[in-house]
Amino acid sequence: MGIKQNVNQSSLSRANELRNWRIFADFGEHLIKLVRPLYSNSPIPNIDIDNDIFALDSTTISLSIKLFSWAGGKYSRGAVKVHTLLDLRGSIPVFIHITDGKYHDSNVLDIITPAPEAIYLMDKAYIDFAALYNIYKAGAFFVSRAKVTMVYRVVECNYNIDESTGLRSDKTIILTGHKSKKLYPEILRMVEYYDDDKGVLLVFLTNNLEVSALEVARLYRNRWQIEVFFKWIKQNLTIKKLWGQSENAVSIHIWVAICTYLIVAYVKHSLKSTLSIYEIMQILGISIFDKTPVRELLTEIEVNQNFNEQYKLFDNQF
Repeated sequence: MGIKQNVNQSSLSRANELRNWRIFADFGEHLIKLVRPLYSNSPIPNIDIDNDIFALDSTTISLSIKLFSWAGGKYSRGAVKVHTLLDLRGSIPVFIHITDGKYHDSNVLDIITPAPEAIYLMDKAYIDFAALYNIYKAGAFFVSRAKVTMVYRVVECNYNIDESTGLRSDKTIILTGHKSKKLYPEILRMVEYYDDDKGVLLVFLTNNLEVSALEVARLYRNRWQIEVFFKWIKQNLTIKKLWGQSENAVSIHIWVAICTYLIVAYVKHSLKSTLSIYEIMQILGISIFDKTPVRELLTEIEVNQNFNEQYKLFDNQF
């Protein structure tokens, strides 16, 4: 590879002080435009809706405030947040915003331009009624968890629900709080769903009056995909071990991780691999010095995987 000795981390850190992180961000944006259309027809588990569906969330990377003095976080600790909008069709990130740990999640809603007819899934940290009203005015939809402190009045109840599915109620409401009713003057929908697995009652808030109540619950359930994305990005691309202490270096490292993920997604589609993006990343990670072409490497893994599945199926017959 032309590298005669180990690259010192301090040398890498100094180099990343000088390189402009926007070069990597621009390349990431290019990859997003290239890769996202490839997965536009990918199915979403238990969802039969043609709308674009996105999950919005952030992941926090804890840092030493002494070494990363620019990255202020909660409780006098250092932290960086990676705010991500994930297209659930293919689990492709379409928006990345890197901030310090004190940046409130809901502020990202002021940066994102909602796409008409798109559905945005988010947790209760994003309950900002002024921002949610902007989503409504843009002709888009949101599904979020409702805050227990929310003040409202029930306008109408749908009693035609099947409680065996987990549904408990489907209501049309209007906000009555002094500030909230001015920030969001339109009607909203509240769906209550009991999660048997966790033994909790979930209350969802949405402006979508078209889909069924059960679809609202199923839409929100798919928000877990962004948690998986964050977990694998951190574990497989070692974001926690940053290549520098400056804001510029940290941004470079995160964008390189995102670019790597998108390149693997492109490889997966190009080779028509049945393996997931995360499985391919694992295979490439342990085969980095293997001279076997990528196509042959992944095909061999798929054949072995199919053989093992068929062997287990055959073995279970006896």
